[in-house]
Amino acid sequence: MNKRVIPAVVLAACTIAAVTASGADAVKSLRGDVSPTVTNSPPPLPPQQIQEGSFARAWKEQPPLIPHRMEKYEIDLKVNQCLRCHDRPFYQEAKATKIGDSHYKDRDGKQLDQVSRSRWFCTQCHVPQSDLAPQMQNTFRGGGE
Repeated sequence: MNKRVIPAVVLAACTIAAVTASGADAVKSLRGDVSPTVTNSPPPLPPQQIQEGSFARAWKEQPPLIPHRMEKYEIDLKVNQCLRCHDRPFYQEAKATKIGDSHYKDRDGKQLDQVSRSRWFCTQCHVPQSDLAPQMQNTFRGGGE
């Protein structure tokens, strides 16, 4: 190895070790003093805001918000209870919002006869609402459609 490279490598290693050691006390866990091996109970769910019809959207492409109760809905690899009302064959009878056409296309844009598996877990994008005080100051004002 080059004689100039060895001192540079040693200096870099010492610098990294010093920075790591000095910053170790500054890192705090979001869990507080609770050990990561302890399982906490989740906080209770806030009361869900229910309304007839749909919520106004804050921006053009915002996924529709869920205006009805759904705490006991089952959504897993085999079952998706959302589809019982919102899928193509059922939405008119259930008077529910129809699932968007984009949900019936695969990643390559190929049209499918059923909801794409990449869109299966509805609550990744569509969420219920709660009327809670904001956790931090926010000045966002939607211009929804």
